[in-house]
Amino acid sequence: MSTFLEEYKRKLITVEQAAKLIQSNDIIEYGMFATKPVDFDVALSKRAGEPGLENVSIRGTGSVLPVPQVIQGDTEQKSFQYFNWFFTAIDRKACDFGLACHNPFNYHEATILAYNRDFYDLWPDVWVAQVTPMDKHGCFNFGLGNSHNRGVALGSKRLAIVEVNEKMPRCLGGNDEYVHISEIDYIVEGTNTPIFATPPSAAPTPEETKIAGFIMEQIPNGACIQLGIGAMPNLLGTMLADSDLKDLGVQSEMFCDAYVKMYEKGKITNAKKAYDINKSTYSFCLGTQETYDFLDDNPLCASCTVNYTNNPNAISMHDNFISINNILEVDLLTQVCSESSGLRQISGTGGQLDFVIGAFHSQGGKAFLAFSSTYQDKEGKIHSRIRPLLTPGAAVTVPRTVVQYLVTEYGAVNLKALSIWGKAEAVISIAHPDFRDELIKEAKEMKIWSKTNRIPF
Repeated sequence: MSTFLEEYKRKLITVEQAAKLIQSNDIIEYGMFATKPVDFDVALSKRAGEPGLENVSIRGTGSVLPVPQVIQGDTEQKSFQYFNWFFTAIDRKACDFGLACHNPFNYHEATILAYNRDFYDLWPDVWVAQVTPMDKHGCFNFGLGNSHNRGVALGSKRLAIVEVNEKMPRCLGGNDEYVHISEIDYIVEGTNTPIFATPPSAAPTPEETKIAGFIMEQIPNGACIQLGIGAMPNLLGTMLADSDLKDLGVQSEMFCDAYVKMYEKGKITNAKKAYDINKSTYSFCLGTQETYDFLDDNPLCASCTVNYTNNPNAISMHDNFISINNILEVDLLTQVCSESSGLRQISGTGGQLDFVIGAFHSQGGKAFLAFSSTYQDKEGKIHSRIRPLLTPGAAVTVPRTVVQYLVTEYGAVNLKALSIWGKAEAVISIAHPDFRDELIKEAKEMKIWSKTNRIPF
């Protein structure tokens, strides 16, 4: 330990000194989600507009509060340009003002990009992330954001810098949940700002409760559960906690609040998983402080790289894998958009496609894409989320060939192996009744409706 402490002292610098190491044309990779650096970001933002510091690209993954100061402190982009692999509300707003740009990708490929030298030109020059304090073995734990942090840290071309935060939960592995002091260049000690935590989920709407009920009917004992981001997955997790189901397992990119409730009710044992038996595997966590406290030093849970948690081939090895995610809209061709409103980026593909593919290839597995049938615009007008064609500019997150179950408050339909006519009929059957006649008319004009098609209700 004394050797590590000596090395620690040699590598310890101030955040101002760390920020001074950034050069023009650098690519900087910030840590993922809650491991985004805070104090380093503030120090770097103060260099905005500094003579000779230009064209610095900064990449994040799911920005959380506090707002990245390299955005807020350089609105003219004199020195910094901000990019993000997965948008949050912060990134959306920044993008609206031309201050952020999205990098589309499938989440499980992040680790591959970090290690594959074919992408060397895209590797960062500098990696900076929040970590736990160093342990007696000289390791810094990535806490709530394993993701692809280690791969990016080791692949950084010039510098790897850790920002120590004593409030970061220590999340046990798994794999690649740490970086060793010998593998980094510098250490900065942050001001131990509180780790971003989400407020408790809002009360479910009647529509969400109906949707969750349809999905609950399809989940067997021993299922391995993946819950995506949002109110619906958390609602379903709460319902699972109060159900008669048993021996449930967890493999998910995100560990959400609902899993804690499921543990408290004894629903999660991970006994039926094909591998990682007795452990819940995940790659990052966004949740309440209660959830963070649950993960801290908890051997029941395993923090892993996103390639490990999200690899479709690995997902498919678990029998009865159940994947549950939200979408924004779907068209009559059953192309699904889950990440943009027209050209406006809302989130990202993330791991949705990874789990839809993996769950379908699981023995007994099912992939559910859930959404309320309608939404209300700012003027109070009601619109259908099922459209003849996706909104112009909308990204196809899940191709029609991959979509399995679609679920609204009007039912659940399995689209696999249906004809184009069959897909159109199925998706219209779960549309809001007020929009079905118009959707049928559009389907006829698109020539994807036959004389034998029927809507049963």
